Amino acid sequence: MNTSSILAACVLAFGGLTATLAQAQDFPTGPVRILTPFPAGAGPEAVVRVLAEKHQKKWGKPVIVENKPGANGFLAIDAFRRGATDGHDLIQLDNVHLVAYPHLFKKLPYDPVKDFDPVTPLFRTYFFVGVPANSPHKTVGDLLADAKAHPGKLNYGSWSVGNPVHLGSALLESMTGTEMQHIIYKEVSMLYTGVATGELHWSLGSLASAGPMQRSGKIKFIGVTAPKRHAAFPDVPTVAESGGPAGYEVTGWTTIAAPKGLPKAVAEKIQKDIEAALAEPDMKERYAAFGYEPFPVTRDQFNAYIASESTKYADVIKRAKASLD
Repeated sequence: MNTSSILAACVLAFGGLTATLAQAQDFPTGPVRILTPFPAGAGPEAVVRVLAEKHQKKWGKPVIVENKPGANGFLAIDAFRRGATDGHDLIQLDNVHLVAYPHLFKKLPYDPVKDFDPVTPLFRTYFFVGVPANSPHKTVGDLLADAKAHPGKLNYGSWSVGNPVHLGSALLESMTGTEMQHIIYKEVSMLYTGVATGELHWSLGSLASAGPMQRSGKIKFIGVTAPKRHAAFPDVPTVAESGGPAGYEVTGWTTIAAPKGLPKAVAEKIQKDIEAALAEPDMKERYAAFGYEPFPVTRDQFNAYIASESTKYADVIKRAKASLD
């Protein structure tokens, strides 16, 4: 390549970079839509709705939250895949969409790698091991000892196959060599009522989902699926401290994702603006109410975390022989 060709290539590259930076600086140029698979009023959706209000003020453009619950989130994902590809359509994804469903469904109506570019996580929440208030199981160790002594007799619950509560419970079985029954409830509220009445021996639950029953004294927490105790419940031991396996950790988290192939400068602007909004004091108050916590990581760290979670749940799903059409 001669000098003239090299100069021409450099000019083109510089021009492209300048255009991309200008595009990022001008973003958004119109209304932004954030699709969410969560119903109105749900904790994860409430976080996105507050973010939308903040970004509408910051960006000076309408930011609309569009709820499309149902069908395992596939309705929201389908609308996103058919939407704008320049960043004006974003989507909130649950962790299962990226790390569990690809291993659970025989046919998935999306490609987690080719369709999404996770911009930044919104929050992370850990789960508590909840048992009936009058349960003879005082610790996770008690529960596991009973499960080992009576294979298949104890039960736990969740609201579907493949959600974090189900897979987190299956992970505990896998790590301890126990066998218990998975009972599916139609609604989350019915699930924790089942724990309170003793229909279920135990269930994982977050502060947002199981907290009301715990506060009313109908269920008790005997462990938290985190590496350290929860600040709001310092008297509740970690699962390891409560006689469970070391290294057992179960989280729920959501992310804002952009279309794959969005220019890096635009994606970084969206990421920076979201992270700034999440750091504001009122967001911290809302997080505390739902039992959420910030999840500050770089893009590279987040992508590495997603990959490790995907590997973990691929093994859990294989061991549980779980599969959905």
